[in-house]
This record gives sequence, structure tokens and C-alpha cells, in this order.
Amino acid sequence: MSGFRRGVRLGIDVGKARVGVARCDPDGLLATPVETVPRDDGSVARIVALADEHAAVEVLVGLPLNMRGEDTASTADARAFASALAAASVVPVRLVDERLSTVSAHAALRSSGRTQRSSRSIVDQVAAVVLLQQALDVEKSTGRPPGIPVPQEPA
Repeated sequence: MSGFRRGVRLGIDVGKARVGVARCDPDGLLATPVETVPRDDGSVARIVALADEHAAVEVLVGLPLNMRGEDTASTADARAFASALAAASVVPVRLVDERLSTVSAHAALRSSGRTQRSSRSIVDQVAAVVLLQQALDVEKSTGRPPGIPVPQEPA
């Protein structure tokens, strides 16, 4: 576990209608769902409040790249959301590659017997759990923080 920075982190899965939020324990052993935040003018403030409430040391925002690692239509949206979050937050914000997190989330929910319709309200949280767990695993295996930092200059 050399190089792993202790502390609670939030994982954020940015969607057009909803934002999934997950958190991990201070040792980064387990990522768990927190809530699904409606995507509106108050979503950044709600996530800043959640980061404060959970005493998070970092917020990891999923960056939806395509399989070739290129930007998609959702990538610019996630970058803009992460920038707004970084400007509003006192904790560092990082963008992490989240390829397959939503796909993995849907697959996990399907295998647990949930239909796509009954999963809609929680799939964003599960995707946030998946991306956060992947980021924690990367940091543990490399000893380096995952993803890329988002500058904290005002928007």
C-alpha cells in the first residue's frame, strides 16, 4: 500500500439528467453508493456539500472517453462539470478515465436481477462506485494519484 494517500474520496459519474455520487472509506478499501443528485443549477453545490459532509480529501470525476481514448460528446460536459466543481470546492478535483463504468454498472445490476427501468435511479451511483473503485485500484498499484488534476481557478 506504499504511496496510497489516506482519506475519503468521492467518485462522481456525470450524466445529462443525474449525477451519481459514491464514496470510499479512508483506507480506500471499499467504494459505496451515496446518492443520485439531479442535474440542475444546484448539483455542483450539492456535491460540494457532500464532500464537506464526508470530509473528503479529493473528488474524482469520471471522464467518459471512447474505447480509443478519445473525447466523446459527454467528455466536454464532464470536463465543464469538473471545472465548475473545482472552482466551487476546497478539495482537489481530478478527472479519471471511466471507460466502461456505466456499462459495468448496468451489467452488475442486470446480474443482480434488476431490470433497466428499475435500475435507472441507482445506475449513476453504481457507475460512480465502479469508477471510484477503479481509481483506487490504480493508485494502489502505481502509487500515484489517478487521473489528471482540474485547476482550481474560478470559472
